[in-house]
Amino acid sequence: MNGYSSHTYKWVNVKGEVFYVKYTFKTDAGIKNFTAEQADDMLKTNPNYGKQDLYDHIESGNVASWTMFVQILPEAEGENFKYDILDVTKIWPHKDVPMHEVGKLVLN
Repeated sequence: MNGYSSHTYKWVNVKGEVFYVKYTFKTDAGIKNFTAEQADDMLKTNPNYGKQDLYDHIESGNVASWTMFVQILPEAEGENFKYDILDVTKIWPHKDVPMHEVGKLVLN
């Protein structure tokens, strides 16, 4: 599954410039969802299916990987954004704040 930071982080570079950042981790394996009925059944039989599936995948010698992206807003843009960028209920639209690929997170 993909992962998203709900919180906004503050990065400060060596010049003292402030940037607001959100993280996104996109799975390299792709997404496959259960139907609603399958999800209900899974909840009854194994509510920790996601953790178990990841553990079994790695334990079998496979690699799990995600591509990491960041969305970056300079401090002044963040303070003048159309809504509160620190509100955890809001996402930053990619058209307004594009994602930048950072690299890979690999578990094996």
